[in-house]
This record gives sequence, C-alpha cells and structure tokens, in this order.
Amino acid sequence: MKNISILWVDDEINFLKPHILFLQEKGYQVETANNGDDGIKLIDKNNYDLVFLDEQMPGLSGIEVLEIIKNRHPNLPVVMITKSEEENIMEEAIGSKIADYLIKPVNPNQILLSIKKSIDHRKLISEKSSSVYQQEFRKISMTLSDRPDNINWKELYRQLVYWELELTETGNEEMQNILQMQKDEANLLFGKYISSNYIKWIKSPDASTPTFSHTLVKRKVAELVNDNQPLFFVVIDNLRYDQWSLLKPILLQYFTIEDDDLYFSILPTSTQYARNALFSGLMPSEIERKYPKLWMNELDEGSKNQHEEEFFSDHLHRLGKPGKFSFNKILNLNAGKQLASSINNLIKNPVNTIVYNFVDMLSHARTEMEIIRELAEDDAAYRSLTMSWFQHSPLLDIFKQLSEKKVRVVITTDHGSIRVQNAVRVVGDKETSSNLRYKMGRSLDFNHKNLFVINNPKDAFLPMQNVSSRYIFASGYDYLVYPNNYNHFAQYYKNTLQHGGISLEEMLIPVITMTSK
Repeated sequence: MKNISILWVDDEINFLKPHILFLQEKGYQVETANNGDDGIKLIDKNNYDLVFLDEQMPGLSGIEVLEIIKNRHPNLPVVMITKSEEENIMEEAIGSKIADYLIKPVNPNQILLSIKKSIDHRKLISEKSSSVYQQEFRKISMTLSDRPDNINWKELYRQLVYWELELTETGNEEMQNILQMQKDEANLLFGKYISSNYIKWIKSPDASTPTFSHTLVKRKVAELVNDNQPLFFVVIDNLRYDQWSLLKPILLQYFTIEDDDLYFSILPTSTQYARNALFSGLMPSEIERKYPKLWMNELDEGSKNQHEEEFFSDHLHRLGKPGKFSFNKILNLNAGKQLASSINNLIKNPVNTIVYNFVDMLSHARTEMEIIRELAEDDAAYRSLTMSWFQHSPLLDIFKQLSEKKVRVVITTDHGSIRVQNAVRVVGDKETSSNLRYKMGRSLDFNHKNLFVINNPKDAFLPMQNVSSRYIFASGYDYLVYPNNYNHFAQYYKNTLQHGGISLEEMLIPVITMTSK
C-alpha cells in the first residue's frame, strides 16, 4: 500500500512511543511534534495524510492549532485527542470539521480504527460497493433477460440509478464502466419493450397499463384535492430520476414522503406533447380536436405551451374538482422570488400549481453554451449542477415555507433527457420536424433497425400535419441528423442532453407526494 504519512502533535509525545512504534510496524510513516507551533511548521512544510492532535497543550491549544490547520489546509484530516469529555469542547472541535475524536487514554486498536475511518474510508466503501454491485449485476442481468413488465422496469431503473450514484461516489471507474454497459443493454431492451407495447397501451388501456402523462393527474393528484389541506402541485420541467434522487435528502429535512413513484411520459417525450398532456388529461390529437384554436403544431411559430392553465382548469372540472386555484409559471429568478414572497396568499387556494422551468433551460444551455458544456461534461456533473442550483434557488425557499404549514405537495416533471452519443442519418423534406430524438414528416427515409416507427399517428393519438405524416423515434443513445453537413452536426450534438425519444431517462420520471412534518 501507499505509505501513509501521519503527524502526531502532543506535548507528552515521549509517553506515546509504544503507539508510534505500533503504527510504524503496521506500515505507517509517523512524525512527531511536542507543541502546536512546531506542528504547524511541519504541516506547512510537508504533505501529511493525517494529523493526530492533542487538545490540551501549553502554548497554542489543540483547538487553536486546529483552526489554523483548517484555514491553511482545509482538506487535511485531523483526529482530536483529549483527556476532557466536556461537551462544549467536543462541539467546538466537531464544528471545526475534525475527522474523528478520541478520549485519552487511547489504545492502539482505537488509533488504527481511526486511521481506517479517516483515510481508508473511501477505499473501504468503494470495495464494499463494488462487491455488492457485482452480486446485483447478475440479478439485474437476469431480470433484463426475463421479459420485465412495466412494474419491473420501474424497479430496474431505480436500481440502475442507485448504483450509478453509489459508484460515482466511490470513484471506481472500472465498476462505473461495467454499470454503463448494463445501462446500455437496459436502454436497448427498454426501447424494444416500448415499441412492442406503446400503441396497445394508448389505444386500449386496461388495468395493467402504466400511468402516462395524460392519466397522471387523475391517478395521482385529483384524489388529494380537498378543502381542508391545500395542495401544491409542482412541475419541475425536465427533472430526471437521478436528479430527484439527489434533491430528495434535502427535502426529507422538511417533509415526510408518502409516495415516491415513477410514471411514463408519453411520446414524444418533449414539452409540447408531454406537458400539455399532463395538464389537459388528454393525448395530443385529443387536445388538437378539443381546442383547435389553442393547439399549435410542430411548424407553427410561437410557444407551444401557452395554454396550460386553461387546460388544467378544464381538466379539474372534468374530474369533479372545480374551485379556486392558482397557476404559476416560473421562467426566471425574479419570478421565483416573487412567488416565494406570496406563499401566504396561495395557502388560501385548494390547489396551487407551480411550473418551474430551470432544469430544462440548463439542459438546453448544455448544448448551446460552451461554459455549460464544460461545467456539465458528464451526468455526474449535470446532477451536481442541478443540486447546486436547487440549494440556492427560490424553489427551495418555497418548499421551506410550505413545510411550516399544513399542506400536501406533489412534485413531478413532464419528461427527462438523455446524453446522446450515436448519430443516425435521416432524410426528410423541409416540413419535417427538427427535434433530434424524433421526427414527424411525410417523406422520411432512414435505415436503422432501432427506430420506433408510427406509420399511422392516429394509433398513438398524435397530430398529423397531412394525411401521409408519420413519426419516428430514436431510442437508447441515438440522435437523428440530416445528411446536409452531416459530420458537423453529428459532432456538434454528440454528448448533448436531448429529449423527445425513448429511453429510461426520458420516459421513466418521478412523481412524489409529500406532507409537511
């Protein structure tokens, strides 16, 4: 193993020679200092992996030395050793971010365990996680080969996300690569599963049909509407399940989670289709038929989501839930702050809907802005960026305020996104839609076996620009590129976040019910 370098600072260092010899026999390199000043000089001069620090020393006390160390070397682990068990001393040391705390007299095994906890902690966790994942790998592979149904797919995706977060934390690249291969296989099979079942689910739903965008409010939201407890329905645009998994521990400080589920976005998994379906309770072609002046087709200019409030109001009435409600769409920081300042007024309404459009803007900026490409170069960085935004956002302030009131909160999203890798050549005329994960048009030409083709859009309740329109959907990590300047666009969009197609990340999305504690 690498020689671990330890500095032990104690004014009675001569009495600790047996412990130091014990550590040296275990392969650790130990240097000593008998006062705080000398200890600080050695720390400034040398690179130590760990410091043992006596709390009670003449001259600079251990607490004072600790403060200096943390100012100059914030990442250096320090183990505080003291004769005192006074609570205020412990709190002061722990508040200064010590790695561990030992009470004299210490024995060799205590010291060894403290080193393991402080230095080998990450390695031990990595080894344990890798070992457990190797066992789970076989179980997941068996489930994938056993024709999973929609309930199995939700659980499989939960497991894959869990292990993605665990292995990212440990930094074990070999295991991460194995997991990525398993995710690749899962997305390939999921694409085939959706292609085989989607039309049947949409045309002839039965008790086994999963919850989709247009049935979510009926199945998950409407039953929670009552006059005794205000409901806040929060839609965070383009929130993936792995991102939710990082936000969840923050919200658990303030709320009790009653239900943590996944549901299926409709196709296309894009805002125009999925979010309008979510709020209206209708499939896209049904929206077009019922609201011919409000629905906008692919080639129409202007916002495709201008009428969500009207759709939602009609939807609630059809479900027998009329009454006063608010609808708040947050597109920038100031709008978020204004909403946070008006929570007390919203509490009076039985239903309050909040559409928060930050994560979607972040995913688009990942494509369009070089600096965001660098900040979110992989999924781990993308999650981290989302987490950082949330921790400093008005949305968290809104949740904190709601946690202090007797309310119920439903958090969900309209679709997720996937980091695309494989360019697929598609030919279309000038009226073909521009999305990289699906195309709608009448003159589509392609040669790729993993595309899901809907020749008759009526079967999937999708609008038709003309009588010969059809839809094609990319699955897995594919994205659709036209032949014109193909190499340029294939390279430009590679490794960008896209939505509209078929993948676990885009289609299996979170819906959570919480109550204030």
